[in-house]
Amino acid sequence: MKAISITEPNQCELVEIPEPGQPGAGEVLLRVRQVGYCGSDLTSFRGLNPMVSYPRIPGHEIGATIEAVGSDVPEEWSIGMNVLVSPYTNCGDKCAACRQGRFNTCRDNETMGVQRDGALTEFVIAPYEKLFTSDKLSLEEMALVEPLTVGFHAVARGAVTNTDDVVVFGCGAIGLGAIAGASARNARVIAVDIDDEKLALAKRCGATDTIHSMNENLHDRLQEMTSGEGPQVMIEAVGLPATFKACVEEVCFAGRVVYIGYAKAPVEYETKYFVMKELDIRGSRNAMPDDFRAVITHLESGKFPTDAVITKTVPLEEAPAALSGWSENPGEITKIHVTLS
Repeated sequence: MKAISITEPNQCELVEIPEPGQPGAGEVLLRVRQVGYCGSDLTSFRGLNPMVSYPRIPGHEIGATIEAVGSDVPEEWSIGMNVLVSPYTNCGDKCAACRQGRFNTCRDNETMGVQRDGALTEFVIAPYEKLFTSDKLSLEEMALVEPLTVGFHAVARGAVTNTDDVVVFGCGAIGLGAIAGASARNARVIAVDIDDEKLALAKRCGATDTIHSMNENLHDRLQEMTSGEGPQVMIEAVGLPATFKACVEEVCFAGRVVYIGYAKAPVEYETKYFVMKELDIRGSRNAMPDDFRAVITHLESGKFPTDAVITKTVPLEEAPAALSGWSENPGEITKIHVTLS
């Protein structure tokens, strides 16, 4: 069967690999129909993802159809059903995170397309426990669920409520998920970016206000918007030292800071703000089942501009060129989808 393989940094090819065979107990065989490229796929292609070895089949944003069902799979999962997949693994109860029920941050997690091969191929096998479905969502929308869950999980980590002013740094795919997630909780959402088109898209995703941080003074604008208090919640979805620091500096006293992005260089803080403001500073990794269900409900409502977020859709044969083109012009792409026959 056909698959996309990142064979080495900056080299992606259409290859032939063996079919996976029949599903075992508790497993289903999926015919992959739609896959979204993730930012982790881009970093893997560029050779910048330390968790990836080569060759690697990318892809974990999945819309698929059940092709076959193994034994011990509940009847609710049947052949012909369209599904999406949570791409993470967890150890069960062997690590501290899993013993606390925080399976999304399992010490031994292996995400499809990162630590293990992903779904940019014609067929994959998955445990039925990792499946979600919806009678209302298209396969295109199903493939958009997983990236949005990362932002929704950050919103949950920030304990966002309808009385909060929430700032989201970065209006890429993950930031847009955080914007949509905070909007779904009826918070006031302030999107910050340096691209007018991305800020306009953020408004369509639920941002109530926007700040172009290259053209406007971030501190002054946030002070104006929050009556001199600062926002209750800051969510970082860029991965820059400057935005990591700005979260701590701009959040209100007793506020919450949530980091999704990885800073690409060491970050130096004025640590007095941690104590003076008594801040809650929280990391956010992957997503929980409740985040998947929340995103599905949000997409079913029709409030999310799917067509505007998906920049381009290409067939499997053009997927290597699409990934290479994204690497050359990252600012022009929000989301690329790959369709399979």
